[in-house]
Amino acid sequence: MSGLFEAQFWLSLLEIIGVNIVLSGDNAVVIALAARSLPAHQQKKAIVLGSAAAILMRVLLTIFAIELLKFSYLKLIGSVLLIWIGIQLLLPEGDGEADFASKDTLLAAIKTILVADLVMSLDNVIGVAAAAKGDTVLLILGLAISIPLIIFGSSLVLRMMERFPVIVTLGGALLGYIAGEMAVNDGAIRPWIEANIPWIEQPAGILAALLVVGVGKWLAWRSPGTADHRVV
Repeated sequence: MSGLFEAQFWLSLLEIIGVNIVLSGDNAVVIALAARSLPAHQQKKAIVLGSAAAILMRVLLTIFAIELLKFSYLKLIGSVLLIWIGIQLLLPEGDGEADFASKDTLLAAIKTILVADLVMSLDNVIGVAAAAKGDTVLLILGLAISIPLIIFGSSLVLRMMERFPVIVTLGGALLGYIAGEMAVNDGAIRPWIEANIPWIEQPAGILAALLVVGVGKWLAWRSPGTADHRVV
C-alpha cells in the first residue's frame, strides 16, 4: 500500500487512464449502437451488463499480457506494436473498424458488446499492460476508474477529440512515450544499454513520443485524403 504515496504510482495511474480514454472511444460508440434497438427499459441494462462483462474480459486479457511482457524480447515487440498503434491513431480515419449492427434482444446486444470489445481492444490491452509495469493492483484500479468514464461519457470524449484534435496527438505521444520506456527495460537488451549507452534510458520515452508524432503527422500529410487541403 506504500505505493499509494509514491509519485510514480499516480503517474502510472494517469498513463493507464489516458490510454483508455484515447483508445476506447470507438468501443463506447459500438456499445451504444448495439443497444439502440432495444426497448427503453432494456437499453440501460444491456449497457451495464455488457460493459461489466467486457471490463472483466479486458482485465483478464491485460493481466495475461502483463505476464507475457515479463519474458525477454516481448517488451521490444510490445513497444514496436505501441509505436505502430500510436502512428495509426494519428492517421485520417478509415473504414477499418469492425461494423456491428444493432441488436433487438438483450442477450444478442450483450454478445455484440463482448465481441466488439474483444475485436477492438487489442491495442488498449497492450497499452494498459505496458503502463501498469507489472502492477496488477494498479492495472485493475486504472481500468476501474477509466472504463466507466468511457462508457458513460463517450459522447463527450468523442466531441472533445473532434473539437480539439491536439488530444489525439497527445494520445499518440503518450503511447510512444510508454513504448520507449518499455523498450529500454526489456531484459534482453537492458544489460547492453547499461554498459554502452546508459544515457538513453531517461530520454527514451520522449524520443519515442517524438517519433510517433513525427511519423504519424508525416503520413497523415501524405494521405490522399489531405491532398486537397495541402494545395489550398
